[in-house]
Amino acid sequence: MNYPIIAYVLGWLLNFEAMFLVLPLITALIYGESAGWSILVTILLCLVPGVFAIFCKPARKQMYAREGLVITALSWIVLSIFGALPFRISGAIPHMVDAVFETASGFTTTGASILTDVEAMPHCLLFWRSFTHWIGGMGVLVFMIAILPMTGKGSDMYLMKAESPGPSVKKLVPKVKYSAVVLYEMYIVITIVELILLLIGRMPLFDALLITFGTAGTGGFAILNTGCADYTVYQQVVITVFMIAFGVNFSAYYLIWKKRYKEAAGMSEVWSYLGIIAAAIALITWNISSMYTNIGTALKDAAFQVGSIITTTGYSTTDFNLWPSLSKGILVTLMFIGACAGSTGGGMKVSRIQILVKELVKELDYLVHPNTVRKIKFDGKQLEEGVQRGTNVYVGAYLLVFTASFLIVCLDNFDLESTFTAIAATLNNIGPALGTAGPASNFSTFSDLSKIVMTFDMIAGRLELFPVLILLSANTWKK
Repeated sequence: MNYPIIAYVLGWLLNFEAMFLVLPLITALIYGESAGWSILVTILLCLVPGVFAIFCKPARKQMYAREGLVITALSWIVLSIFGALPFRISGAIPHMVDAVFETASGFTTTGASILTDVEAMPHCLLFWRSFTHWIGGMGVLVFMIAILPMTGKGSDMYLMKAESPGPSVKKLVPKVKYSAVVLYEMYIVITIVELILLLIGRMPLFDALLITFGTAGTGGFAILNTGCADYTVYQQVVITVFMIAFGVNFSAYYLIWKKRYKEAAGMSEVWSYLGIIAAAIALITWNISSMYTNIGTALKDAAFQVGSIITTTGYSTTDFNLWPSLSKGILVTLMFIGACAGSTGGGMKVSRIQILVKELVKELDYLVHPNTVRKIKFDGKQLEEGVQRGTNVYVGAYLLVFTASFLIVCLDNFDLESTFTAIAATLNNIGPALGTAGPASNFSTFSDLSKIVMTFDMIAGRLELFPVLILLSANTWKK
């Protein structure tokens, strides 16, 4: 294990976090808020170990898969702990477990909150809370790779693979650094477009910025106690469209940008993703139409919630906890499916569901025709054995983590619907659940143990389980 390179990268991470905190500090100065002192103190607490670590340069910058996984998992843990300090120091969230839960929920783009009165929080801390969504959406290590050459030649790919969501990660361009740059260029452009459209719709600048951060990162921290219900129809439609857009595999945008339209149109995952969304909207609209005065409002709310849940954003315009069982069942199903691989969305990913269905069809065909040799194809290409194995192992690990988390949180003695959906909402980085943690409520009533478990789930879910599970393996730390 190359411990010096781990410390070196974590040092850069803390320096970048200090840099990110400058924006909420400026917000505190603009609004004249005393909570800005907590941000300034946190910046100093990040810089002291951060600067020391980068000056102690490792003799060997080369890393391998093990170091890449460990660095990625530790980075998100460190990021969440230090990022929680402004909330704790200012007293806005006086309990450290709650502060780390809220911050991890932000960076992992989960949007699950323990706050009972969001509007009472200072503007600077609201800004930091939502900005963590944008930072975590594309990945903080991907951002660092785009800016700096932190590791040895070829080593950056291990960090990018460990942090990027989906069954497989491939470089958009030959060099990893340029792939990271391209990803962030597209991410920034789409973010700016949404911000402009919300401003055209006369949303206040502060609201527009924070809602855009949450949409881009598919996070979902609301800045009003009513969620997104008080925004205009135009503003809700813009948010809906961009939630769905950020759930699309960014490779599709790259292919369109490069005018490789045929390749972009051949991405079956994107078509499946859009098909699932269309079917879910149609079914829910039909199911809830009797609760609304007109079909248009029912369609708007159905589209908003479907887009919010499948992309794991978590915004809400209505209390879907009151919807009929079929509609709630569809939303819970979408929690597990999630968005596309290579997007800012969470969940199991549409591509994994496709691979599992193809494997099921293959096995059924094999039972009928044992002598038939059939290969699984994905987008016209034969699927690698490693991707199939990785998908199956991921599903197995997912079920084990989900079950263990569910049983521990059951100790709180909440009803099964609340407990089950709370784990689904945190492990899949959704945000709101049903029951006790529904869109009109929050996670504040859960015990500290449950919050720690769900914080673990949020980070594990964002990193696709394996980097975090690697930390718990004794073999990881052996020579």
